Amino acid sequence: MSDVPPAAGLLDRAVTALGGAQRPGQVQMADAVARAFTTGEHLAVQAGTGTGKSLAYLVPAIARAVTDDAPVVVSTATIALQRQLVDRDLPRLAEALADSLPRRPTFALLKGRRNYLCLNKIHGGSDTGDDAGQEELFTPASTLGRDVRRITEWASDTETGDRDDLRPGVPERSWAQVSVSARECLGPARCPYAADCFAEKARAEAGRADIVVTNHALLAIDAIAEAEVLPEHEFLIVDEAHELTDRVTSVATGELTGGPLGVTVRRTGRLVGPELTERLDAAVATFTSAIHDAQPGRIDFLDDELRTYLTALRDAAAAARSAINPAPGDPKAAAARAESVAALSEISDTAARVLDSFGPAIPDRADVVWLDHEEQRGAQPSVSGSATRPVLRVAPLSVAGLLAGQVFGTATAVLTSATLTVGGSFDAMAEAWGLSGGPAWRGLDVGSPFDHAKSGILYIAAHLPAPGRDGAGSAGQFDEIAGLIEAAGGRTLGLFSSMRAARAAAEEMRCRLATPVLCQGDDGTAALVERFAADPQTSLFGTLSLWQGVDVPGPSLSLVIIDRIPFPRPDDPLLTARQRAVAARGGNGFMAVAAGHAALLLAQGAGRLLRRTDDRGVVAVLDSRMATARYGAYLRASLPPFWSTTDPELVREALRRLRTPAAD
Repeated sequence: MSDVPPAAGLLDRAVTALGGAQRPGQVQMADAVARAFTTGEHLAVQAGTGTGKSLAYLVPAIARAVTDDAPVVVSTATIALQRQLVDRDLPRLAEALADSLPRRPTFALLKGRRNYLCLNKIHGGSDTGDDAGQEELFTPASTLGRDVRRITEWASDTETGDRDDLRPGVPERSWAQVSVSARECLGPARCPYAADCFAEKARAEAGRADIVVTNHALLAIDAIAEAEVLPEHEFLIVDEAHELTDRVTSVATGELTGGPLGVTVRRTGRLVGPELTERLDAAVATFTSAIHDAQPGRIDFLDDELRTYLTALRDAAAAARSAINPAPGDPKAAAARAESVAALSEISDTAARVLDSFGPAIPDRADVVWLDHEEQRGAQPSVSGSATRPVLRVAPLSVAGLLAGQVFGTATAVLTSATLTVGGSFDAMAEAWGLSGGPAWRGLDVGSPFDHAKSGILYIAAHLPAPGRDGAGSAGQFDEIAGLIEAAGGRTLGLFSSMRAARAAAEEMRCRLATPVLCQGDDGTAALVERFAADPQTSLFGTLSLWQGVDVPGPSLSLVIIDRIPFPRPDDPLLTARQRAVAARGGNGFMAVAAGHAALLLAQGAGRLLRRTDDRGVVAVLDSRMATARYGAYLRASLPPFWSTTDPELVREALRRLRTPAAD
């Protein structure tokens, strides 16, 4: 790399060309990323909002990629960040650095196969296997039929076949009619549309690119799958790294539920004999009935009845799978068989995994099994209450070993986010990633361009009673919310621990306040955030997606209200199992898991307040335990260093001073 200026020099050229100003934290991060790529030591970087971290890692990544012909994979958690990188940051950097590098850098976006239109499927190569869905496809007035016809017309115009390029979008059920998973794909050798395949074109383009932008889910699939999904690479950047373990866990989770099982039975019945069809149908019926009647929650001991039904389901699915010839000459028949084989394999493998998970003693188990009864959107409620869908799930207790061996064991990684320290330390995240006691790594906090102590106040309502377990707001809490929003003149983002709490507070505030109050669910989240940002008098209440997904700089947001410490639900099967595992090793399960989970979410929520250097405001936590409980100091240490107070009148007066004429 002797012909290329050091990272700081390239960064200076890039920032100057883009009309910006360098920040000390950005320079420090860029140098650290370049050093990690040279030494092979993994790097965790906490870079506060406004640091400009995307340029800080992209500049040294581009330099390494073009000088050494060593592709760099950049993984993100959200589509929004992927789009920012591919549509804005990378094109501008390629232009800005063109004269400083041996050649112009190239880049590509790569997603999982399900995200791309399948030409074989859309041109009649397969069917849904679901008689009701098949009928809807050919019903002109049906939503499903309209969606598929629109996608078919779009297929002739699109260059990418990428679902995110379809405007307006379509529901998952509609997209499923025109896409396939990697298991269902016929493969280039057998598919008649292989030469024009959108997914294969995206993979080929990624294979030629210097920088490949992808998502955490595909990163997980690449680690789990037997075949390589991502291009071969020595360097990896994980942005939004606080989300990595949850996204990988989600990919590694298997599930069994009635709807997909029934579709598989109907699809398989067209491909195998009546005896195997009846056997599979019976196994699905008995298993579905058993989980419908069972109590939801974590399953530590498998009773004989459910064991029998799972064994029958595993064996029936495996037998049907073995009976299907996967490679007839006709492409349409081949596609139908590929879909059935994939579905049956998934059923058999998941049932086997559930059964095998109960073999070791509880302290030695790698997987956690639980039963959920989920509400079905759009379904008619039953006589006993809301319509529910029983789902049996199996998930890894930890993905640390998978990440350490299959991700960080094969590439030098830079992991970054605005929130990576928990209780002021990187140790909790490093352990979750599998770096503790494993590959060499170091943590670096490059700080933030914000002067948090002068720009923001952390207000803890220590005088309020601790919140009740039911999640509903108390009269005292509603009084506190109303007083704060009145003082702020609106301009409030309310972050709540549940939708029930958010709706209750919104209804109450609409009765008490003269300023508008929006609530998540009133409209699409993006539309609500847009309305909130456009009117400084408006307040927006919501739950988890707003804790991490809102970027509203300026006068429309000067108050963030957090109703309670966001501990996980006490009946969360996976997190409680993780707490138990920590305790079994002699650790503090509550602090390691529940408090760690809450600390990260609190930091994300508080991070909504300051989005640019001239922002000012208050983060108000209406949970007195932040001030009174022993773990309060640990949680406060995870937040930005705001000036802190428990004086409500002082805070209301500060909010009144912040009000602008537009808010009055």
